[in-house]
Amino acid sequence: MQHLRPEDIAPWLDALRQREPQARPVLLDVREPWELATARLEIDGAALVHIPLQSLPHGHDALDPGQPVLALCHHGVRSVAALRFLADQGFDHLVNIAGGIDAWSRDVDPSIPRY
Repeated sequence: MQHLRPEDIAPWLDALRQREPQARPVLLDVREPWELATARLEIDGAALVHIPLQSLPHGHDALDPGQPVLALCHHGVRSVAALRFLADQGFDHLVNIAGGIDAWSRDVDPSIPRY
């Protein structure tokens, strides 16, 4: 599992596209529905999949273990737990967005509401 700061995601995606043009990264948002409604993140080139952490044991079948997964939560704690679970399920291309959407709003895009 990698831990990348929000400002490092775009360069990471660029390098991924050059190295693996067929890769289709997923932005896995493990926050609760009300959090997603409050502040939403979209990353160009990554498909957004919303599976709250508590639903991940039953919902992870929607993810492809062969594709990179970028995980996001509010501050980066739930996303680490989600990625640990996915690693136990055989996923191996896992990236935690360190600091979560709060850090993204603070350091990359202040138009995203903080809560």
